[in-house]
Amino acid sequence: MMMRGILRWRSGNTLPKYKEGFFVFRDFHAPGRSAVYAPHAMAATSHPLATNAALEILREGGTAADAAVAAMAVYAVAEPHMTGIGGDCFAIVAQPDGTLSGMNSSGRAPKNVSADKLIADGLLDIEPHSVHAITVPGALRGWEKMLKDHGKFSFEQVLQRAIGYARDGYAVSPRAAFDWKEAVDFLKRDEGATELFLKNGRAPVAGEVMRNPQLAETLEAIAKGGADAFYHGPIAEEIAAVVQSKGGYLTVEDLAAHEAVDLTPVTTDYRGVTVAELPPNGQGIIALVMLELMKRFDWADLDPMGPERFHLQMEIAKLAYSGRDRFLADPEFMEHDPQAFLDPDYIDGLAKLIRPDAVLPRQPEDVLSPKSDTVYLSVVDENGLAVSFINSIYHGFGSGIATPKSGVLLQNRGACFTLEADHPNQIAGGKRPMHTIIPAMALKDGLPYMSFGVMGGGYQPCGHAHVLSNHLDYGMNMQEAIDCPRMFIDEKSLSLQAETSVPMETVEALKALGHEVAIVASPIGGGQAIMFDRANGGGLIGGSDPRKDGCALGY
Repeated sequence: MMMRGILRWRSGNTLPKYKEGFFVFRDFHAPGRSAVYAPHAMAATSHPLATNAALEILREGGTAADAAVAAMAVYAVAEPHMTGIGGDCFAIVAQPDGTLSGMNSSGRAPKNVSADKLIADGLLDIEPHSVHAITVPGALRGWEKMLKDHGKFSFEQVLQRAIGYARDGYAVSPRAAFDWKEAVDFLKRDEGATELFLKNGRAPVAGEVMRNPQLAETLEAIAKGGADAFYHGPIAEEIAAVVQSKGGYLTVEDLAAHEAVDLTPVTTDYRGVTVAELPPNGQGIIALVMLELMKRFDWADLDPMGPERFHLQMEIAKLAYSGRDRFLADPEFMEHDPQAFLDPDYIDGLAKLIRPDAVLPRQPEDVLSPKSDTVYLSVVDENGLAVSFINSIYHGFGSGIATPKSGVLLQNRGACFTLEADHPNQIAGGKRPMHTIIPAMALKDGLPYMSFGVMGGGYQPCGHAHVLSNHLDYGMNMQEAIDCPRMFIDEKSLSLQAETSVPMETVEALKALGHEVAIVASPIGGGQAIMFDRANGGGLIGGSDPRKDGCALGY
């Protein structure tokens, strides 16, 4: 039976009341935010300065792609713990007629590295803080490709706001300050990171002005010379030299060889909407596996904050993620075609394992085989071009290793590799690691319906499924779907992690069912979404995650 009263969560806040299966009017007495409505164009990001940069570009006549790159560049300055030009990026772009295209600009492992070399050096795994976790920074080739394929503006036009913030300063936002203070000891391990990202050995506080003049100079060089200014010459030479000085294998040749590539998105249908994700080496296919499994269950009669819903969703996540960890990798090395994971017989077999009254143990490989800290933003322009764009340095402050002259913080995406023999994701020279960051797009009746993404490392496929279910199964609008309390699995122990906003009676009921449940200290991920409101005249509806500092705005 569908629950119809008021659902209480997050210290007395309320979700809206149901009306014929759909939420109406939030409780305006309670803290929270409304979805944003705009008739023409919109940007949704996790930082106000990034949203503003995107809107300025749109008003100047730029496309959604131009605006997305401008916003991402601002992120790279103002949220250095989350993203930067030392990281990777992916995108899905929807044309106004519904035509989809994808882009993968994730970097590869150094050509000279191998699992045998690292094992001979005594490594048992590639730890996140290891210099061997540094892969080629892919972001800038991706930004350049976005501008070339879908934009009107040059790097010089879209980077000016980021250059200004890096040179003249920006005020640290509250969530950034909250995360920053936990990374002080980590940053102190590296002289470049200490100089660039600490103030007299401490983290900045909210409102304090931070600058990165070295990064400003690097961005100015890119504005004038394009991505080549980063991948060739002094900047590339410094990156390679810094990594090699710490025992890594990255070379200037590795940097020069990087290219962003086109991808065809993979899709599945859920509740009348076509959901598009990028194929591996990203984990987007796992979001589609979760949605396919979710289609085998009836969600409408379940309380969206109740134990039954979370139990089913987490059991589905366990199966999908276990398959990810065993089989996903650079597609050149995968055992199975990604489409095999969406085969109906395979999905049916997994669904039969799930019981409403019992907790699944970890599954053996023969069952899982189909043979038996990130930023995300969304922009829609006046012509209806929609861009779903994600950029990351992986863990908070990435590798914690920075180039002191060029101000570049290097990612630690190589920590996603394994040293396990015969594993498709075993590190090898020139190979791309399994990647966690995934943009998403949804179509309805063949036209763009929703550009969305959910941040949070491994959580992202689960987050995509959760937000879509909030909207399509429970009728929540973009903001409500993002706000709704979250839960995830510990990817090693398979115990459950719940936000403080999950009702305590739900937590206790899950424990009684046999789950181990812990309340997490930090909120789970973030998210942005923009929906085309074609039913009411073609405007846009946006939402931005209160777990971050950003906002959705439009005109």
